[in-house]
Amino acid sequence: MGERNILLTVGYDGTDFCGWQRQDNVRTVQGELERALGELHPEAPHVIAAGRTDSGVHAIGQCVSFRPRSSSIPIDRYPAALNRLLPRDLKIRDAREVPGRFHARFDAKQRTYRYQIMISNQPDPCYDRFAHRTHRHPQIARWNRMAAALVGEQDFTTFAASPQAEESTVRCVHAAAFYAAGPLVVFRIAANAFLWRMIRSIVGTILELRSSDPEEFGAILNARDRARAGTTAPARGLFLERVEY
Repeated sequence: MGERNILLTVGYDGTDFCGWQRQDNVRTVQGELERALGELHPEAPHVIAAGRTDSGVHAIGQCVSFRPRSSSIPIDRYPAALNRLLPRDLKIRDAREVPGRFHARFDAKQRTYRYQIMISNQPDPCYDRFAHRTHRHPQIARWNRMAAALVGEQDFTTFAASPQAEESTVRCVHAAAFYAAGPLVVFRIAANAFLWRMIRSIVGTILELRSSDPEEFGAILNARDRARAGTTAPARGLFLERVEY
């Protein structure tokens, strides 16, 4: 059998992970996944993710590719084989063969995230690990007028946690909107790529703005000044929902 290139769709509760990227002496998604793969293969394959989620960020549809040096495991058996070896907060949802040149990160055309907001004064054990709780009254129509300013190709320096570390702070946002979902308000945003903590900075800024004028948010975006952004929203509300190739 020739060299295989395998794409996994992965879901995880990021609460107890120190982010995606493998690090010494801390628990990470990449570290757990490569450990499990090392039990199936003579050498643990290096895995490449579509996006490196931060500590506390969750995923429903993270995409991960790897090239096992040797493997006779049928592709439809990979999820079950790996899930027996993985912890309960990290599971494989799907596996498929992809062309040899495929790269999970560089071939991604669109990444979709959602941010969950719980409008409540009281703790809720069903949502507190997976939503940012606020007592502010939801103003979805006004928030959506601000979110509309995000769509298009533009410079997102204002919402970059470390703009000096980026080769470019220009990103193309394809869609951005708030909507009600049961007890939650969800912010969904899709783009070709995102800057570090960009989504959480956007959400925190919108939630803090008291003005009813969406042009104020547009002015903050166009200022390209990190100091103009609001407080970064907590990681627990953010999910990597889908990656498209």
